[in-house]
Amino acid sequence: MADIVSETVPQVLAEIQSGDGLSLSAAGRLFPGHRGGAAVDPSTVFRWVTRGTRTTGGAPVKLEAVRVGVRWLTSRGAVARFVAALTAASDPAPAAASPVPRRRASEKAAAALKAMGA
Repeated sequence: MADIVSETVPQVLAEIQSGDGLSLSAAGRLFPGHRGGAAVDPSTVFRWVTRGTRTTGGAPVKLEAVRVGVRWLTSRGAVARFVAALTAASDPAPAAASPVPRRRASEKAAAALKAMGA
């Protein structure tokens, strides 16, 4: 049983017990809906808890939550950590130089080597 409990459960549970708990539907209402919807559907939040979502690099990220009876509860802190993990993982990489500047830099480096006698 200890293998099933993750290290994040005590943190989420402490946040819930301090009054910062959210049902999955309340967590969904923290986000604007996609394609004109009122909010993110609770089924989407449930999927974030159970299966997670993948970052642009392919790593899975799950929303921290605890099961209390038949309900799933999360916290504002868990939602913030979830969003932060997804945002940090999708920071754009520096753009690669396009072929023209890359070719010019290569030609300049070749000319410099030739001037040095290499």
